[in-house]
Amino acid sequence: MLAAVADSPGRLADVLTLRDVDGPADPGAGEVVVRMLATTVNPSDEVSVSGAYGSRTSFPMVPGFEGVGVIVAVGPGVPGSALGRRVLPLGSAGNWQQYKRLGHSWCVPVPDDVPDEVACFAYINPLTARLMVDRFCGPGVRTVVVTAATSAIGRHLAELLADRGVTPVGVVRGTPGRGVADPSRWRAVVATNEPGWRERLRAAVGPRGADVTFDCVGGGVGGDVFALTAGDGAFVHYGLLSGTPLPADCFTGGGGARVELFRLRDTVQKDDGRHLPELFAPVFADLRRGRLHTAVGTRIGLGELAEHVKGPAAGRAGKVLVDPQR
Repeated sequence: MLAAVADSPGRLADVLTLRDVDGPADPGAGEVVVRMLATTVNPSDEVSVSGAYGSRTSFPMVPGFEGVGVIVAVGPGVPGSALGRRVLPLGSAGNWQQYKRLGHSWCVPVPDDVPDEVACFAYINPLTARLMVDRFCGPGVRTVVVTAATSAIGRHLAELLADRGVTPVGVVRGTPGRGVADPSRWRAVVATNEPGWRERLRAAVGPRGADVTFDCVGGGVGGDVFALTAGDGAFVHYGLLSGTPLPADCFTGGGGARVELFRLRDTVQKDDGRHLPELFAPVFADLRRGRLHTAVGTRIGLGELAEHVKGPAAGRAGKVLVDPQR
């Protein structure tokens, strides 16, 4: 079968190769084989390949945490009715290949009325946004700041916050040609490449500061936004797009907001995945209603993926949808 393989840690563009490899062995007890129907590329794939998670990443590896497939073989102990079922194969990387063997408990059934190109993106951004808003935006939360507001998850957060009557303040880099998807969902959008952005952000959140900040940037910008989060508020840090950690003084206390480190893996990687269908139920309900959808900007076959990741990321609109069968 065809697979995208990283033989060693490094930049995805430098270490990813396409090759023919042996297909999966027959599934063992409690296992299934999934024929991949669609997958995509996320920052989490790039971070894993970089070697940042050395304690739990071994090479060579097949990246790809997100995707949808159909069960084509089942091992002992798996109901025969699972055959032909579309699923999200979770719990590990490995979606950048044509077939994936994994435990049946890590396969989340996909509702029949959710198309492949919607289900493909149901995991990382929609589930993260839903879990964070449910966990940190209870009654009384009125002022919320979202960094990387032009991102897919930024759009999802704004959509979910609107249900709670909250219009967030967005922080963006100010990249030409990139803007928030629906300006009406944002109280203000502040670009960090413009002089005086900190003062404008302070004015937008008010003298008390933000009740909750959702930050996936880190670095100096994350530190500056942390300083504008209320002392009794929550600074939810769930990514590191800048590649630079938050300043150390964000963690030292001293009257500042509490830092909440949200890792989707911590919620997903428990109970051998048996809790996952319940976890995804509200996400699938949103997707059915036309919410939390991800715009597809590029469609490619798996055979084109290695060249695709070498191209410039700047200016790409929407996500890449990868067909593993070509």
